[in-house]
Amino acid sequence: MTSWAFEMEILILGWYVIVETESVLSLTLFASLQWLGTLLAPYLGALGDRLGRRTLLCFLRLIYLALSLILMTLAITNSLEPMHVYLVSLLAGLARPSDLVMRNGLIGDTISESKLMSAMGLSRTTMDTARIIGALFGAGLFSLFGLGIAYIIVSLFYAISFFLTLGVSGIKTNPSAISSKKQESIFFNLKQGLVYVWQTPALLAAMWLAFLVNLTVFPVSHGILPYVAKSVYEVDESGLSHLVAAYAFGALLGSITMVFVKLKKNPARFMIVNIFLMHVLIIIFAYIETKIGGQILLFFAGYIQSLAMISLVVTLLAIASGKFRGLVMGVRMMAVYGLPLGLMVSGYLIELLGYSWSVMLYGIIGLLLSASVATKWRNQIWYER
Repeated sequence: MTSWAFEMEILILGWYVIVETESVLSLTLFASLQWLGTLLAPYLGALGDRLGRRTLLCFLRLIYLALSLILMTLAITNSLEPMHVYLVSLLAGLARPSDLVMRNGLIGDTISESKLMSAMGLSRTTMDTARIIGALFGAGLFSLFGLGIAYIIVSLFYAISFFLTLGVSGIKTNPSAISSKKQESIFFNLKQGLVYVWQTPALLAAMWLAFLVNLTVFPVSHGILPYVAKSVYEVDESGLSHLVAAYAFGALLGSITMVFVKLKKNPARFMIVNIFLMHVLIIIFAYIETKIGGQILLFFAGYIQSLAMISLVVTLLAIASGKFRGLVMGVRMMAVYGLPLGLMVSGYLIELLGYSWSVMLYGIIGLLLSASVATKWRNQIWYER
């Protein structure tokens, strides 16, 4: 339910911002605010190890509900302005990245290593299905009834997700009591975990690859689609929902594929190949000029993205020790900070160079930098595991 509400919210507000401001920079600002909390993710990951992920998830989802109620009230009373959207997105963005950290950590806590790939694939199918339903349902509600009614449904989904979260596992992987002693403090655990990632070459390489994907791929596939729909393909919010759904449907098939794929060794090699393909597809996407062509390419991009990101998470969970699993996933979420950086730069570049040149440049730079990371740590992530 949280994913349904989130996807509806992003599509509705993204279209609202691009229509009200008619500025790609304003759109990329809105999108980047969703991920400011990446810097807090390692701390909340460590806190989740200590207090239990269910506790943190419930707290985060109460925050989403409260913020959605604020926007719902403003929309119903016709008082909503872009500045309100930015402020609420800023607050939500401090919490939202850690939600995925908690969910991935729960999978690592409760599923054996031999079944991680299938479990992560199954988990991603729920997220991808939510993106399809959220995009189509959100666009339909928005176009038929307006922003206020659409936000009533968003708030309802957040409320349901909170009550469902009360039933998830309350396991604690590092349950020592909070104390003032250095060896028992969360911040000391955080320092240990960061050093652990830095001193584990395979983890460090995977983190750099995740950062580059967020910097150069996701700004195009996740952030500027409202601009592409309105200014390049010249379609309305329903057309935007079709683009988002095409990408999500491809990702859903990719997730289903990963449920049944049995990688007996080296998921990192599988990850690298698919990350390269993601960048190639972004380069091609720069020159697509029709909505149908964009939907087809986004479908394949979603499929490849799902293969790459699931194998990335499996690589991290398989390498990380149980004590630092939540923290490692929090550090992985810090790599998402490449997304707001990439979004803000993309908005500037599109206004400076144009859409096609900017997207092509992102694809080429991402491909070259990813190849350099894979080459530098080839012994740890290509030939081993």
